[in-house]
Amino acid sequence: MNRWTGRMPFPLSLQTKLFATFFLLLVFVLGCFLVYVQLLVIQPLKERTVQDTLLTASKVTGGLDNYIAMQNQLSQRLLSNRDVFAFLYESSVQKEDYTMDDLQKKRVLSGLMFQAIGPSLNIHDMVIYNVKGDRLASYVGYSDMPTLEPVLGSGTLRSRLESSDYILYAPADQPVSFIRSIVDVNGTAYGYLSIQLDRGDIRALADAGSIGSVYVVDSSGTLVTASPGTDLTLLDGSGINPSQSSGIYQDAKGNYVAYHHSLHTDWTVFVVQPGEAVLGSVNSVRNIAILFLVCLTLFSFLYIYLTSKSLVLPIRRIRSQIVRLTYSNLNLKQDSRLHNNDLLLLSEAFQELLERLQDSIEREKLAVHKEAMARHSALQAQIAPHFIHNVLYLISIAAQEDKKETVGEMCKSLSESLRYVVSSPYEHVTLKEEMEHTRHYLTLIGHQYEEDLTWSFDIEPAAESILLPRLVIQPFVENCIQHAFNRTDPPWHIGIKARLYNGLWAVEISDNGSGFEETSLREILRKTGDRSQGGTEQETIPAGIGSMGIVNTVGRLQLMYRNRLFFNLYNHAGGRGATIQLIASLTRDFY
Repeated sequence: MNRWTGRMPFPLSLQTKLFATFFLLLVFVLGCFLVYVQLLVIQPLKERTVQDTLLTASKVTGGLDNYIAMQNQLSQRLLSNRDVFAFLYESSVQKEDYTMDDLQKKRVLSGLMFQAIGPSLNIHDMVIYNVKGDRLASYVGYSDMPTLEPVLGSGTLRSRLESSDYILYAPADQPVSFIRSIVDVNGTAYGYLSIQLDRGDIRALADAGSIGSVYVVDSSGTLVTASPGTDLTLLDGSGINPSQSSGIYQDAKGNYVAYHHSLHTDWTVFVVQPGEAVLGSVNSVRNIAILFLVCLTLFSFLYIYLTSKSLVLPIRRIRSQIVRLTYSNLNLKQDSRLHNNDLLLLSEAFQELLERLQDSIEREKLAVHKEAMARHSALQAQIAPHFIHNVLYLISIAAQEDKKETVGEMCKSLSESLRYVVSSPYEHVTLKEEMEHTRHYLTLIGHQYEEDLTWSFDIEPAAESILLPRLVIQPFVENCIQHAFNRTDPPWHIGIKARLYNGLWAVEISDNGSGFEETSLREILRKTGDRSQGGTEQETIPAGIGSMGIVNTVGRLQLMYRNRLFFNLYNHAGGRGATIQLIASLTRDFY
């Protein structure tokens, strides 16, 4: 802002201010809406999606726990049969003469297994081992069944096997084994029971309800099973919190990893999902919100622009009409196609103001016209008696000299001049009619000066239609004869020219007399200038320069042409004669 004027260096229009105000309000509302969507929609949806991923890992863990619990129940049904202990006892205490072939052993144990398992088979196989780890019998009898040597040979696994109900052993590329000791109530071990689990069943449980990659890892970090086609490099356990049995973290690749550790199986289930999959719905909501905001912003931008434009349009139209309003088109019609009631009322009030102003100006114009006509008649009344007096004086001189023919011609010319002077004094005449009257005057006055006075007319034919008040040219000519030639020797000459120039007309009246004195010339120009500015002074100029002929005549022209008239008066170089210039517009809107 300018500190001197208190104005902005670049003033803003009303439409710009309205648009800026509404636009800032729109940005505030949309910002609040965006914060609302982020805090109350997107953030809760993100948390819910993450929790769903964690719940998936928990569900997979629960399914595996149930599956292992079923194997535990299966093993307990088998071990609840006392025949198993009796057979194992007899096998462990048999003497050298006690013999039982392998086929018989298998049949006995298979029968016991069948009683425990029943007709439905949801395992890979079941194997019974003696205390040394030798296989005694199996339910199905696969030839590639694993031995217990790795388990019994490992101090950690053997200790866990002896201290717990069962352990889960998952060697690579082999079935997962559910192993438990066969002990009696006294804690005496008779052998081991191994249920070979079907990895297909475990994988099916891991894939149930999961949309990501699922990994099942045992306590030693060995992979138990994984979803088909999964990338093992995606598994990253760096975010596991040892103090928590479950949780979720985001790895270095942006994947969400949910984990859940089972206390029953000592397995940990990992569900790995890409960030795009976990936050797919969140991103969709965010994208929809952004698209909605963009569309709403563009629509609001266009709506605010059109609304602000429609609000200021009537004001602009009123301003445009005020700018185009002139003295001659106050009845300018206004566009009534306005749709805002308040602005319509303002427009109607402005139209009523124009109508009242037009009525006032019409009344003022009528009063000015009447005043101008009255002043015009008064000035013409001043000139006419003066002209008649001079001509009658010349006729009386000719009568005294007994010039009968001259008196007759002069009376005829005087009659034509009087008819011209008194007929329709309020009507304007053409330059042709004015020049004809001037010719009659020069003919009358020429009888006095005979050959000493000559005159010439150079009138352009197109200029003959110029409109003038009556008795304009003749007073200037009379002024030349009576005041310009009284101090110079004949011959005397008067020249009148009339031309048209690009919408203007110009008349020059020249003589070869003594010219004007400088003080008198400036005084005439001053008085005619005062009249052009509205002055009403009636001062008289010294009689020697013909004030009646010049000032009154110019005053009558100024009443007719107002500010469209230019009057000039100057002496010729060398002091021989002077020229009067009259230049005015060709417009017909005189008053």
